[in-house]
Amino acid sequence: MNKLSYDYLIVGGGIIGMTIAYELIAKEPDASIAIIEKEDDVAKHASGRNSGVLHAGFYYTEDSLKAKFTVEGNRRMKQFCLEHAIPVKKTQKVVIAANEQEVQGIIELHRRAQVNGVETYIIDEIELSMIDPNAKTYKKALFSPSTASVDPKEVCYTLKALLQECGVSFHFNTSFEDCQFRYTYLINCAGAYADKIAHKFGIAHHYTMLPFKGIYLKYMEDKTAIKTNIYPVPNLSNPFLGVHYTITADGSIKIGPTAIPAFWRENYQGLKNFDLLEMLEILHYEIKLFISNAFNFRTLALNEMKNYSSRIFIQKAKNMVHHIGDNFKPMPAGIRAQLLNTRTQELVQDFIIEHTSNSTHILNAVSPAFTCSFAFAEHAVIAIKENKNNIYAQG
Repeated sequence: MNKLSYDYLIVGGGIIGMTIAYELIAKEPDASIAIIEKEDDVAKHASGRNSGVLHAGFYYTEDSLKAKFTVEGNRRMKQFCLEHAIPVKKTQKVVIAANEQEVQGIIELHRRAQVNGVETYIIDEIELSMIDPNAKTYKKALFSPSTASVDPKEVCYTLKALLQECGVSFHFNTSFEDCQFRYTYLINCAGAYADKIAHKFGIAHHYTMLPFKGIYLKYMEDKTAIKTNIYPVPNLSNPFLGVHYTITADGSIKIGPTAIPAFWRENYQGLKNFDLLEMLEILHYEIKLFISNAFNFRTLALNEMKNYSSRIFIQKAKNMVHHIGDNFKPMPAGIRAQLLNTRTQELVQDFIIEHTSNSTHILNAVSPAFTCSFAFAEHAVIAIKENKNNIYAQG
């Protein structure tokens, strides 16, 4: 076989691309698989810049793929980490309320948890103080014992090494546009650029990516100030969870992330990776959303832009606890590649998979994609095989 020809060519060296390769190898051990990545290593973007939280699965409506995969993904990721000596910190999580309206949000989240088969408990202020004396709530809170944290980069590096041992080829510094490899089947896991690649295959033209910048701040004082992850009740009409406290795998405390509209797809810091055409395209959609205020985008954008002020950002976090210091240090920002349906002017809140005759495109692998990854990969590989079988049957 020509070494530049593969049965499967996967675009994107993030957690989704690698778990799909992992699942393919398990199902087809003799298949030749290559992963191309435009950066010089895996997990350079969302997969290595996320919170590392293994979500429990109670945020999502029961008819969503997220609900289906988060519970199983949480279990499978923990099992993977156990098998490969990757530390998992059993952080747990509480969701706190600020007022009576948010108490109703607590009740709704608990209802979703029950439907999705997720262990959660509605607790009162006294019970909350026993879990984390620093957390404060209005009357009720939601307790999630199965939430945990891992180091996402360690997971990705371990996965890369395992795939290489199984014969998967990695080609770094190789973009889809520059790739000269031949393939029988392509799997598009390009994250922030998945829509662009799908468009080249003639599909998904009514989808485009809107980037949102997620900024975290690390607490530089007492690591014992927070005992568990502390989240606010989210606005369930959009896919963002609000500023919250996260305990990382190494025991550090951080606050974030923001959901600030970004102006190009890799708008991490300053003008680095600036792309004028991307900015003009993204601004076009953001201005339309700002004017129409679809899904309250105008309110979201204006409120989130305030988080560029660390004083405001930190104060939001302070409102969630009884006491915390002021010494926070910025951490590397991440970009959330959020899919927008340009026909309906709505943010897509679930996974989207589309196919052509010789390709599959993972179009909306947003949070909690890291948690879901192993379970989602199994689903994606089944969909890939069904698509190939349909094509063969038609042929």
